[in-house]
Amino acid sequence: MSFLVLENIKKSFGATAVVKDFSMSIEKGEFVSFLGPSGCGKTTVLRMIAGFESPSDGTIVINGRNQNGLKTSQRNIGMVFQAYALFPNMTVADNVAFGLKVAGKPKEEIGARVNEMLKLISLEHLADRYPYQMSGGQQQRVALARALAPKPQVLLLDEPLSALDAKIRVSLREEIRQIQRQLGITTVFVTHDQEEALSISDRIVVMNAGRADQIGTPSQIYNRPATRFVASFVGTLNIIEAIVVDPAANSVRIGNSVVTLRDPIGTSKSGGPISIALRPEAGSMAADAKGDTTLAGKVISSHFLGSVIRTKFDVAGSQVSFDMFNSPDSPLPQPGETVTLRFLASDLLVVRE
Repeated sequence: MSFLVLENIKKSFGATAVVKDFSMSIEKGEFVSFLGPSGCGKTTVLRMIAGFESPSDGTIVINGRNQNGLKTSQRNIGMVFQAYALFPNMTVADNVAFGLKVAGKPKEEIGARVNEMLKLISLEHLADRYPYQMSGGQQQRVALARALAPKPQVLLLDEPLSALDAKIRVSLREEIRQIQRQLGITTVFVTHDQEEALSISDRIVVMNAGRADQIGTPSQIYNRPATRFVASFVGTLNIIEAIVVDPAANSVRIGNSVVTLRDPIGTSKSGGPISIALRPEAGSMAADAKGDTTLAGKVISSHFLGSVIRTKFDVAGSQVSFDMFNSPDSPLPQPGETVTLRFLASDLLVVRE
């Protein structure tokens, strides 16, 4: 049985439906990220799990117990916010101990647990400091330790890294994932940053207009997007307009080339338009490149980005970008030059609404 179950969750504010019939099951110890743009409903789902909002309909079950009628304080949930929300008049140790004191734990138990948590986040040497004496990354680690100290059954993270600079954000997200694995705690992480979600999640929920457009592993979300929204939101994607040649054979025409797709076309009508997607890293201009499909393209622009060369082409009226590793001996493709693009037909995706 799944540890955290969201069943047919809906949430409306007045006439505005923010979450629309959302369902999913999360296993014990799983790390699930809710990914999507602002206003898509991801934080509202998190707040309903925490008990800050009540569902307009549907049920939330944690460890076999219905949570709908329970207050936030009764759910045994740890939460970390974007704003660190530390008590400025308390030391690091006192901040971490706060939840344990509220729960009425014995003094000896509190001291031992605080030391354990500070060791977990490698800040034992800063136990007597105040929040204003610490960096943003250190404060967020203290907020994480405070959330974990009471041994919650679920950890909720609401964009906890958004206020940090890029380098600290990367190191802290890896630290959060390491701690989560070490403790085996069921975790829901909300973010609008696709790289964050792809790098640390067991599964990702891509939210769009109050619904889950797709739920899957990072590899599934990136390599096999289920909808046009997922394909365009996660990573960079080329959209190529094609014409259906033979639906039964999954063949389409792109310019003067006929290509057989791996995915079913999903229509029985020949001659109709269809949108095909291709990731920028899937192709190459090298004559010896691996690939069973070729397309002719005219170079529009080419940019040197250090380790990567990003070139934009016109392919049968569609603009297509390819990213290729930098080779010191290879000249940049020049605008107006016609080149042959090579890739695998299996890398082409049928884009559905």
